[in-house]
Amino acid sequence: MKLVRLRAPGGLDKLDLVEEDQPRPGPGEMLVRIRAVALNMRDDFAVQGKVPLADGRVPLSDGAGEVIAIGDGVDTFKPGDSVVSVFYPWWLAGDMRSDTSRDIPGDSFDGFASEYVCMPAQAFTKAPAGYTHLEAATLTCTGVTAWRGLVTCGKVKPGDTVLILGTGSVSLFALQFAKAAGARVIATSSDEEKLEKLRRLGADSVINYKAVPEWGGRARELTEGRGVDHVIEVGGPATLAQSITACRTGGHIALIGVLTGFAAEVSIPALFSNQIRITGISIGSKADQQDMIRAIEVNRLKPVIDSSFPLQDIAAAFRHYEAQKHFGKICLEL
Repeated sequence: MKLVRLRAPGGLDKLDLVEEDQPRPGPGEMLVRIRAVALNMRDDFAVQGKVPLADGRVPLSDGAGEVIAIGDGVDTFKPGDSVVSVFYPWWLAGDMRSDTSRDIPGDSFDGFASEYVCMPAQAFTKAPAGYTHLEAATLTCTGVTAWRGLVTCGKVKPGDTVLILGTGSVSLFALQFAKAAGARVIATSSDEEKLEKLRRLGADSVINYKAVPEWGGRARELTEGRGVDHVIEVGGPATLAQSITACRTGGHIALIGVLTGFAAEVSIPALFSNQIRITGISIGSKADQQDMIRAIEVNRLKPVIDSSFPLQDIAAAFRHYEAQKHFGKICLEL
């Protein structure tokens, strides 16, 4: 079988396509033929060596494919099932704990840049009915993150207003989930072409944040001064103050991304005086993923996919990701 291993200390020139023997499932495990994988920011950090990995690690946390064989004790899947990976195989439901977030594919153990993987059955859920493997591979990291931030923790409801920042995949999934829930969406970008794409995807109002640097105030104006109910905050230090400005009294900020850095000054009085709730989001549980998939099936949602590359072109896929010109997920097909 073909797979990619990353030589330490990382770098796109350290991604090696190799041939190895196909694994066999042990008790509680499944052999899955991976057909598609998706790229995420954390994967880019990993392959660039910004996150230290063991020498020879197989990268990528998000994969989808079909069950080929099952080991003893596996009764929730059968050969032929279409499946998609979960980000935290040991976080099954409820709140995250240190013992349930200890292992991540592509990080602490080998990931999905491989034609075949052998993993515990709990590392997968069934893929949405009617989804291709390519579509299913987009869900694990960014789809579940958007779902947990907006639905599990945010409790979005019909009539709410949701502010999404930028056109990354978390924001695009959040837009789709918000519209499916009957919410109004305000979206931001600095690119007029992408703003038009956001409108076509369902955004009710858009703001060019370069043309309107005080976009938090503009979001308030669009809600007649009330403020938004939810912010999908992916920017971090450079955007958090404006996100707080945009929020209504009692509003919710799902703090997800660090696109602009890792440390920020925060106006504490603005938070407590307006009773704004900030929730840190680190993907989600297997139960979150299963809930999301049911909603996807009922609402017939489809992910936004920018492009796909063959496995041997994994370095080119990451270069395309780093160029930041894409709109939607960048994937590999195996």
